[in-house]
Amino acid sequence: MFFMMCWVNEQSSEVWEALEQSIRAETNSGVEHKSYDVLDPSKGGKEAIKCAASTKQPGEPSSSSEGKMNNLTKRIRYYQRKLDKITLTEEKQSAGNALNKDQLTMLSSSLKERQFRNQPVLNKQKLDVRRRKETVVDLSSSSEMVKHRNSSRSIISYSSSIARFFSIKAISLYLIFVFAFTIWVLVFSSRNIQTDDDHTKHQQQHRDLIDSESFPPPYLPPRKNLQKPNENTQLWTPPFSFGLHPCVKPTPKYKEFSESDHYITVRSNGGLNQMRTGIADIVAVAHIMNATLVIPELDKRSFWQDSSVFSDIFDEEYFIKSLRRDVKVIKKLPKEVESLPRARKHFTSWSSVGYYEEMTHLWKEYKVIHVAKSDSRLANNDLPIDVQRLRCRVLYRGLRFSPSIESLGQKLVERLKSRAGRYIALHLRYEKDMLAFTGCTYGLTDAESEELRVMRESTSHWKIKSINSTEQREEGLCPLTPKEVGIFLKGLGYSQSTVIYIAAGEIYGGDDRLSDLKSRFPNLVFKETLAGKEELKGFTGHATKTAALDYIISVESDVFVPSHSGNMARAVEGHRRFLGHRRTITPDRKGLVKLFGKMERGQLKEGPKMSNFVNQMHKDRQGAPRRRKGPTQGIKGRARFRTEEAFYENPYPECICSSKEHKEP
Repeated sequence: MFFMMCWVNEQSSEVWEALEQSIRAETNSGVEHKSYDVLDPSKGGKEAIKCAASTKQPGEPSSSSEGKMNNLTKRIRYYQRKLDKITLTEEKQSAGNALNKDQLTMLSSSLKERQFRNQPVLNKQKLDVRRRKETVVDLSSSSEMVKHRNSSRSIISYSSSIARFFSIKAISLYLIFVFAFTIWVLVFSSRNIQTDDDHTKHQQQHRDLIDSESFPPPYLPPRKNLQKPNENTQLWTPPFSFGLHPCVKPTPKYKEFSESDHYITVRSNGGLNQMRTGIADIVAVAHIMNATLVIPELDKRSFWQDSSVFSDIFDEEYFIKSLRRDVKVIKKLPKEVESLPRARKHFTSWSSVGYYEEMTHLWKEYKVIHVAKSDSRLANNDLPIDVQRLRCRVLYRGLRFSPSIESLGQKLVERLKSRAGRYIALHLRYEKDMLAFTGCTYGLTDAESEELRVMRESTSHWKIKSINSTEQREEGLCPLTPKEVGIFLKGLGYSQSTVIYIAAGEIYGGDDRLSDLKSRFPNLVFKETLAGKEELKGFTGHATKTAALDYIISVESDVFVPSHSGNMARAVEGHRRFLGHRRTITPDRKGLVKLFGKMERGQLKEGPKMSNFVNQMHKDRQGAPRRRKGPTQGIKGRARFRTEEAFYENPYPECICSSKEHKEP
């Protein structure tokens, strides 16, 4: 700042010197001067300085003097402007240093005066500058908007491209996830309900569902694991059925028994298992018709001529108690009703609930209805679920065997388990009555064939008398012979040391007929070899009781194989399905007959090739979970009922539920 002030003083001194020289020159030339007040920068303030101003001298020419005066005036104005600039700079420096309030006031007034004089010009300049700035701002804002718009478009374009990329990627990932989830569901479902040829490692789960507290077992002895190390466990373990369990509990819509003064009496017909399924049907019929059921009378006129009564075979007290919420059961008719007339009725086979609801019109005239036959009184399908579950409650819970039969049956199962650890129960249907009824004489002598023909014709309730044995066999309607059973079991892969329990009556032809089977499987066991004579004393002459022992041992076997699909084979298979789908191998008799024919013609021999054919033929016939089969296509009318799979052969799904459903307490 100090150097700036010095520079201003030097500049003002130079101006003074130049001005003085001009004035002297003008004075010497005869020009008159006036005095002017100018700033004297050397004194730091405003001094009265006398400057000559030219005036016109008398007697001199006006043109020259005016010209000189004009020149002098111009020079004075020039120096005056220069001094003004210097003075203005000095004033600013003085104001900045706050030298004197008076000087500041004078400087402020001087500046205001100059600003007032120059205000229009400044305003115009400012307006021009402002307009230019606004134009620049507008141009810049427009460019910014264009840039922003372009950037937005680029961002949107980039975002859309990213969205398209990610949408394609997301769809691909979604499809992959759906595919993987479908594969997982299929694998998991195949583990839950698999076909019979699946290899499993968890078969022991849910093996004894009946052992739970909710279903007290009537005849379940402890199982022992005496498995030999090198044997194929797949031959013995049940098909995997994880999640399936018995369910016979009524639904909330089920109507329990209400007191009634109407009664139903019934004569159960057939063998043990035909009577058992018939009794289950009649209990359901009594519930539908709201009638009191009298304890059924067992068949004494069948082939076995068994004199046993209901309490000899079943636990009568338990039967009455277990069904008290479903139907009222009494041991005999009240005395006041015994003498009343009865309606004797042959209810139609495989009937619906509607049929029995119509039959209630009989109560208008009768208090007692006598049913001549009990078997197959209800349809296999299309019945309310509560009716179906009632049938299961009767068959699998209510009809418990008598204590004497149950006790001995448990002992025999325990003895088989302790002897071998596991066994096959073979229901070998090769009794005389079975062969006579089916008309199958393959492998028999002429004398034996004639004996069976005479028996068939003499039995009044067997309707079909003339039967072509060869056609029966080729259609798979004949039971397998003991020799054929041996070839079949060997083809499946069972070893020669396998223990086989023969669940059957007396084999037609005796030991000679069993020789071919025994040569392949020497460990054949009969109830007579398991139990002593004293233990069997109460069973001798009572085919129904001995059949009950066979039933218990068959249900509890590791593997059950029926040689023919009779009443016992269907009842045992259904019970084993109900208890956890235990391994039940049902021979494809029609297919096996073709293989046996090739063997007879020398086209096939026992060995790996034969074994491969047998296993491929039976991979889906080993008791794995499946729904009950309906009637054969193309058959109409009531004949279709005979082609259906029996309800008691496979009570799934009405009485067997999945894990998703509520398990019974």
